[in-house]
Amino acid sequence: MSSSDEITQLLVRWSDGDAQALEQLVPLVYEQFRAMAARQLSHERAEHTLQPTALVHELYLRLVDQNQMNWRNRAQFFAVSAQLMRRILVDYARARRTAKRGGSAVFVSLGAATAAPDEDQQVADVLAVDEALDRLARIDPEQVRIIELRYFAGLTVEETALVVQRSARTIKREWRVAKAWLHRELASQPAGS
Repeated sequence: MSSSDEITQLLVRWSDGDAQALEQLVPLVYEQFRAMAARQLSHERAEHTLQPTALVHELYLRLVDQNQMNWRNRAQFFAVSAQLMRRILVDYARARRTAKRGGSAVFVSLGAATAAPDEDQQVADVLAVDEALDRLARIDPEQVRIIELRYFAGLTVEETALVVQRSARTIKREWRVAKAWLHRELASQPAGS
């Protein structure tokens, strides 16, 4: 049985209320989650406060709360995980903004800026990306989902196509359009907003 099939079977068992399935699932997806988190945090300075392991643990805690989900497959699971990871990063940015520029913590950026921004700019970047994705969701929710799957979850074009039930060719086209739209939106934001 492939790892993907095993993950899907465990997800179905978890949906059916089997708590042991979750315990068996965690080791199978932990390294994938860690890779997702490391990818998200790779553009940041080494001293930022949110480390990949902490991001994975927060993701796990939020997934446990998803006990009413009807898990269908691995791709759907990682799609939900990508959405949750986005929310964690945004919540973290908002909490940091609320704490108002104190301490030596450096914040999580989604790589919107090419140079290493200062902490306030990093917080603004995370929130600007989130706001831009919210605007895009009002225009084309499918493109937001593709961004979450490709960028946050790190799914391949083929895996993304499976989740959204579109062809890989359509996903490639929509991914290009969504990235261009997001880049234009972020480039039009005033500095430090």
